Amino acid sequence: MAGGSGTRLWPLSRAGYPKQFLVLSGNTSLFQQAADRLAALSAEDIEVAAPVIVGNEEHRFMVLDQLRELKISPTAVLLEPTGRNTAPAITLAALQALAEGQDPVLVVTPADQTVTNSPAFTQALQDAVRQAKDGAIVILGITPDRPETGYGYIRSGAEGAGLRVEAFVEKPDADTAQRYLDQGGYFWNSGMFVLRASVWIKALQKFRPDIEAATRAAFDAKAVDGPFVRPSKDAFGIVPSESIDYAVMERCPGSEFPLRMVPLDAGWNDLGAWEAVWQVADKDAAGNATRGDAIIADSRNTLVHATSRLVSAVGLDNVIVVETPDAVLVADRSKSQDVKKIVSQLNASQRGEQNLHRKVHRPWGWYDSIDMGERFQVKRIMVKPGASLSLQMHHHRAEHWIVVQGTAEVVNGDKTIMLTENQSTYIPLGQVHRLSNPGKVPLEIIEVQSGSYLGEDDIVRFQDTYGRN
Repeated sequence: MAGGSGTRLWPLSRAGYPKQFLVLSGNTSLFQQAADRLAALSAEDIEVAAPVIVGNEEHRFMVLDQLRELKISPTAVLLEPTGRNTAPAITLAALQALAEGQDPVLVVTPADQTVTNSPAFTQALQDAVRQAKDGAIVILGITPDRPETGYGYIRSGAEGAGLRVEAFVEKPDADTAQRYLDQGGYFWNSGMFVLRASVWIKALQKFRPDIEAATRAAFDAKAVDGPFVRPSKDAFGIVPSESIDYAVMERCPGSEFPLRMVPLDAGWNDLGAWEAVWQVADKDAAGNATRGDAIIADSRNTLVHATSRLVSAVGLDNVIVVETPDAVLVADRSKSQDVKKIVSQLNASQRGEQNLHRKVHRPWGWYDSIDMGERFQVKRIMVKPGASLSLQMHHHRAEHWIVVQGTAEVVNGDKTIMLTENQSTYIPLGQVHRLSNPGKVPLEIIEVQSGSYLGEDDIVRFQDTYGRN
């Protein structure tokens, strides 16, 4: 499940490039780590199929690009027209799995978690898969190591050689969380579930038939474009929004769908807020963690995350500092869950920093808005080998292109020209044009826009490889 927006990790995580696609620990993104972990579940009695990804339209090429780096081809990428929480998401995946004529065990996992002990994770998931083969619904419960107030809890009890789930418990206050830790028998809810596709559909039909029927109607009216599966936008728009827990899991104890739990002690963290990023980071003797070009002096238990310049900190205690090219966050570590309040204010004032970074990723590459002023904007643009932008024109701006790396094929009106390093061209206002990279190395250009309006919505597309006409 890769459709979240990760608002509590702003400004690094934004709607246009959320946390699951970011490298926050290790050398690969959280999404790539999740794909790698599931691929490792293969055993003598367990065959692992290619993954099914549930995400949204805006991130579809990020999903493919990041899987391609791992040399993984997905079974399908299910694109939700709008967010409807996790219950409809898993329903889409179950319907996709059943449409292939089989009834596989689904290992349902968010794409934004991290694990430090991969062998322990693999062993726990394999145990869960073996139980789910026989029809059980299995949840992964995280063995708690502190009185955490940011997670929901699971109360469990012994049942034969395993554990049964007795109840789900909402996020507790600090005293209650400490009591859970002292008492034992309580686990954090990981949000990872293992069950057969048909079992999920049957349980949903019993507990929330409205979600099942509405999601099925949207899926049945789907459109398929290569790996992309698009449920009907109109039909999906009326699907009730609900989580897996509320829709099904919390109703299972005492029902015909017994819920079992496999404990997981594998250095798990969902990296839901900057406090969690600090917890999993490597720290110095004073508890300070840094990433990027950062210098800390006379500080304790502080995280400094720099992305584009030197960031220095002196005399800080339990503070989060996150720097990006267009926004900086400074927060008390204990208040890191409240970063979402800043995002809400950005939304209310309709500021772009909530949605996009200065560097914006596109299916053909990316652009970085490096300077702007009245009637001009300067962008650095990278086009992947073999990729091209749409055939387009602008009503309100002209553009100057200067090649700094690679080879550019430029359609400029009725002419097609080739440009190499240090060569340039001019695109007049209203001229139909296209930029392509015919080479085998990334193409980089500097684009200078000038005109009365420079917004991204001043684009008229005539042809587009990525279906954005």
